[in-house]
Formats: sequence, structure tokens, C-alpha cells
Amino acid sequence: MRNRVNEQVLERALRTRPIPSSIESRLRLSRFYPEGGRSVGVSQRTVQRWVTKKSGARRLPGPVQVRTIEEAVLARWQPRIRARRRAQEEDEGFVFHTRARFGFAAPAGSSDDPRVRWITQDLPGEVARELFAARDAGAGEQQQTVILARALGHAYFREWGHRAHGLHIVFNEVEFGDFVIG
Repeated sequence: MRNRVNEQVLERALRTRPIPSSIESRLRLSRFYPEGGRSVGVSQRTVQRWVTKKSGARRLPGPVQVRTIEEAVLARWQPRIRARRRAQEEDEGFVFHTRARFGFAAPAGSSDDPRVRWITQDLPGEVARELFAARDAGAGEQQQTVILARALGHAYFREWGHRAHGLHIVFNEVEFGDFVIG
């Protein structure tokens, strides 16, 4: 699997601007939070050493601190916008784009051979609520993929219940997955 449908893709749909990519910009951003370096587990002075422009005084954070900084920035990046967009997605639904291998468990006489398909499908807010609830409850990628497979099966393959009754979708080998809020 190259790209996976997971909570990072879901979270990215909730942001309007990209999160700062360099460690320096992330550190500068974390300095403005009320707890400063405490959120990273170091003193404010250590954070100042990490972001200083003076070459002799400059220190770089270790790999543990880099992960902690990334998690702190991700948790605090655009909280009101993320909440607003999440509410919008849960009310209005979203568009899901994917390229994945789809297989079927269907009645006799139909082909159940998996095929790679590009699919762009509008999905209702109930699916978004279910995905967010699963993510908030700590569900893994596999459980979220099952939710999406069920929703795509109903919306795309069964045309909202108008055809292919009893068709069960197997959604695997996801090459690409992205959410776009209406």
C-alpha cells in the first residue's frame, strides 16, 4: 500500500492551511503557546537555543523532541477551523476520492475478481460522523477502511440501494485516498 486511508487524511481535510514543515517554524510556533517549551518537555531557554540564528549557540532537538514537537503542533493547529469544518462535514457530508482495488462478494453469476478503480463519490454526513466517532474511540485504519467500504458499496456500487442488492465490497490495496469537504 502506497498511501493509506487513515486519520491523517481525515485530519488534513479539516485544515485550511498546511502545517509548518520545518522544525524551526514548528518551534517558533510552539513558543507562542502558553506553556512554551514545557509542551515539548524542555525549558523555554532550550527552545530559544533551537531557534536562534547564532551559529555557535544553536542546538538541534533530538528525534524524540522532534516527534513531540510535531504532535504538539498538530494538536494545536487551527482548532476552531478544524471544529467548524468537522461540523460542516458531519452535516453536509464530503467527497471521497480514492484509487484502490475493489473486490466483491456477490451472488453466483457475477464477477468477484478485484479490480483497481478510481472513484470520486459524495458521501453523506452520517459516514463522516461514523468515521470521526471511530477515530475518536481509537479505531485503527482497518476499521475506518471498513466504514468507507460499506459507504462506497452503498453509494457507488449499489447506487443508494437501487441495484446490486446483497453485494458486499472488499476495499483493499488503497493507493490513494483523500477527503474534500463540500
